[in-house]
Amino acid sequence: MTEGALLDHLREALWSALIVSLPVLTVALVIGLAIGLLQALTSVQEMTLTFVPKLAGILVVFWITMDYSGRVLVSLWDRSILPAIGGS
Repeated sequence: MTEGALLDHLREALWSALIVSLPVLTVALVIGLAIGLLQALTSVQEMTLTFVPKLAGILVVFWITMDYSGRVLVSLWDRSILPAIGGS
């Protein structure tokens, strides 16, 4: 495998990782900002107030996007990794 081919595989894997993680990270950011604003407005500084809603939001979005994420990862595997292992 040449250096260029390896870099192409790494680029494709990183792009797939970004696509898979973006919905979950976006929801965590939005919920974190909303809870932070709520805490700043009400002066309530409870640690579980930030953790529990983020966890619930992340789990819901992960559950909703699980099918799409699986298809992205299987596509990466079939299109990039298996041909590289097989040498073709």
